[in-house]
Amino acid sequence: MLLRNLALLIAAGYVVQCAATKFAHAGRGAERTSIRNAGRREMTTPPKDWDMVDERADESFPASDPPGNY
Repeated sequence: MLLRNLALLIAAGYVVQCAATKFAHAGRGAERTSIRNAGRREMTTPPKDWDMVDERADESFPASDPPGNY
């Protein structure tokens, strides 16, 4: 009896977790956009003052490490 109740509880938890995950990811398809290549010439409106540190930071995105020549 205890083993059956435990199995039902685990199964119910699994179903709830799957439904919550599916619900959380439901609206994300519209939010995704394409990611541009790194570099100033790949930008639609590049900044006028662009130096080597900016270039390295743009190339390293989305990494959390700073650029090597910083």
